[in-house]
Amino acid sequence: MFSELRRRLAAARQRAARIERRELRSFRKWLETTSNLLHVCVLLFVPLLVGLVTLLSETVDVVSFLLFPPLASGTYTLFAEPEGRYSNPRTFVGGLTVGALCGWAAVELTALAYGVPTSAIGLDAGAAALGVFLTSAATWALDLELPTAFSTALLVLVTGTAQFAYVVAVALSASLVAVVFVLWRREFYEERARYLYRTTEADDHVVVPMRGETAEQTAMLGARIAAAHDAGKVVLLDVVDDEAIAAAERECIGGEGADYVEDAESTAEERAADAAARELEQQAARIETSVGVPCDVAVAVANANPAGTVLSTADEANCDLVVTPFECDEDGTLTPFLRTLFGSDVDVVALQSTGERTRWKRIMVPVRSASNVAHAMLDYAERLAGRNGSISVCSCIDTERERRRTESMLANLTETVGTRCETRVSRSSIEAFVERNDAHYDLVFLGASTDRSAASKFFSRPTYERVRDLDTDIAVVHTA
Repeated sequence: MFSELRRRLAAARQRAARIERRELRSFRKWLETTSNLLHVCVLLFVPLLVGLVTLLSETVDVVSFLLFPPLASGTYTLFAEPEGRYSNPRTFVGGLTVGALCGWAAVELTALAYGVPTSAIGLDAGAAALGVFLTSAATWALDLELPTAFSTALLVLVTGTAQFAYVVAVALSASLVAVVFVLWRREFYEERARYLYRTTEADDHVVVPMRGETAEQTAMLGARIAAAHDAGKVVLLDVVDDEAIAAAERECIGGEGADYVEDAESTAEERAADAAARELEQQAARIETSVGVPCDVAVAVANANPAGTVLSTADEANCDLVVTPFECDEDGTLTPFLRTLFGSDVDVVALQSTGERTRWKRIMVPVRSASNVAHAMLDYAERLAGRNGSISVCSCIDTERERRRTESMLANLTETVGTRCETRVSRSSIEAFVERNDAHYDLVFLGASTDRSAASKFFSRPTYERVRDLDTDIAVVHTA
């Protein structure tokens, strides 16, 4: 009874661990979208920084509680739009401080005009209007325009005789927030690809099943993707089929001068595998010479599940990316081999090659949204294009109202790309756009749509099924 209980507890722990890993993977994918990442950072940093300033106000008399409303608003602006118009640390600190100074100057000038002490001004309409006017003029002249500067200017009116202390508090607190923001933007936000986008640190061990007529071009694509990382390597995989084994067996038992072989079938498999390995080694040598990436070979015997053989080889060789020739049936649907690969937990790139091209420098990346697939396609495009290539990131919209949001999304995507990059937004359909512009590019990356439901695919087929007869190569990407 106790052994059965332990078994059930162990099974429950394994299920809980699988659920936890799945939830963590889903959260990571969600976090890869820049807008989601910024929302999380706002939730974390704005309360923490305001809490820190509150703590300072309790211990240092110079920090006034009246500073908190404009400080919280300005801090939100910094972290919510780190590349926006008002997200410059100089503008943030300078605008808030100049606003406080202008408010103080307005109080002093109003008191002088009325001939009364400064403490007697209070909430005076003339002082408020003058403070806003001075703030507007000063921030415009100094190029420090900031909405929250008007808040610090007006709040001076309720500080009584502590106007100077309030100005000092504004400068110190704004500087503290600006320092934290600069460190966050430089060390995390601008380096988010290194921390969040899994393909930038992975997908450098590549297995390439040598299938079909475009196997050599596919192997070169896989090698160039792997070569972008210092730890990259390529494993060329060939599967010996029944026809090759039968030919080797005939040589064993009936060839001229052949010796008697007791187990002809096993010997035939070994000879067929050796012949395939020799061909692979020649291909591996050409790749190592041309690309400069280590290249291993593997040979397996065919079975009823060739995709399973590829996946098991990837696991045994510690490979995290499969680069394979694209395959489809006569009706344009994927072959069972590719469907199995696209349904696996390994990243896959399927190349549809139109010629003998083995170098890809001008690359188009159409995207629908800022998803993990979009980041993966951009990462592969950057690896292939290198420093001298170019990448065009495109998106198609239905209405003009979507343009600004789409441009912002593309800008967020391309911020992490080191290669020369342009963004394009078109009102045409995705297939019309790709077919109209494909001749200008060496390669077009498309998503495999494995994150969409069957119902979604029924109403709108994947883009790679709708795009036909292009003049350039197509790479279809699936991410786990």
